[in-house]
Amino acid sequence: MFVQRLFSTFPNGWPGRGLLLQRIVTAVALFCLAVGHPKETSHFPLILPHVITAGAAVLLLLGLWTPICGSLIAVVEAWMVFTYGGNGVSIILATLGASLAMIGPGAWSLDAWLFGRKHFEMPER
Repeated sequence: MFVQRLFSTFPNGWPGRGLLLQRIVTAVALFCLAVGHPKETSHFPLILPHVITAGAAVLLLLGLWTPICGSLIAVVEAWMVFTYGGNGVSIILATLGASLAMIGPGAWSLDAWLFGRKHFEMPER
C-alpha cells in the first residue's frame, strides 16, 4: 500500500483530535472559498484552481488520500499566490495543506481505516 508507506503512525488521542480539527478547518475554509469564487467570474482558467481545491477539500475532510490532497492543496494555493497575487488566506491554506501532507491524517480518517496498521492476535495452540 502506497499511502501506508507515507506514515509511520496514525496518531490517536489528543494528537489525533488535533489533526482531525486541522483537517476540518482547512477543508471548510478551502470549500467555502472555492464555492464563493465562481460567482465572481465565469472564465474557466480562473475557476479551475478553485474546482481542484474544492475536490481536494472534500477528500481532505474525509481523510482520504490525505498526503496527496495536502500536497495538491499546497501546490495549487502557492500557484494562486504567484499567479493571481497573493493574499494571506492562500498562504495560510498552502501552509496547512503542506503540513497535513507531511504529518498525515490521524486515526480518525478513511486513510487510517483503509491503510492503517492492523493488529493481529495469533490464537494459542
